[in-house]
Amino acid sequence: MSADEDPQRTQEMDPVSEAGEPAEKGEVAAGATADEATAAADAREAAAQADRTQAEARQAELRAELAETDARRTEEQVAEAHEAVEEAQEKEEKLSRRERKEREAAERAEVEAQRAREQAEEAARARTEAHRAGTVAGSTAGPAASRPTATPSETPGAEPGLADRPEVLLGGAFVGTFLFARILKRLFD
Repeated sequence: MSADEDPQRTQEMDPVSEAGEPAEKGEVAAGATADEATAAADAREAAAQADRTQAEARQAELRAELAETDARRTEEQVAEAHEAVEEAQEKEEKLSRRERKEREAAERAEVEAQRAREQAEEAARARTEAHRAGTVAGSTAGPAASRPTATPSETPGAEPGLADRPEVLLGGAFVGTFLFARILKRLFD
């Protein structure tokens, strides 16, 4: 065992504070009176109370800042929600305008289709009347005049006027030409 570890050592002692000086900070000095000790205790208590008051004030400031931050965040959320509502209303208005335009276009197309049907019916009636008039007039002119040549639209089972349409005739010509070209290619290859 060394001299540093000996608990009963007497050679070196820690110095004792002098009278009137505190040995440790915050302790009453040796030889001080009771009034001085009470005053020192009151000062320590006042300092501790001041520290607690400052800490409470800081806590109150932090709570106020937190409440302000929460209020700003809520305000931003309200503004975002308001913007979303405005955007939705604008989108709804655009879609309703588009719907109205499309309905108007559909109504126009329906009116035009009805007019086209009426014109087709009128043309079919006129053709039928012309055919009847030709038959009546042809009966006096002879057998060849009484039979006009049948157009593709007048063939039995065909829709009247369909074969007389230029796009149908053009499509038929294209298909015929295409088939003719395929046949020739097979023959000469």
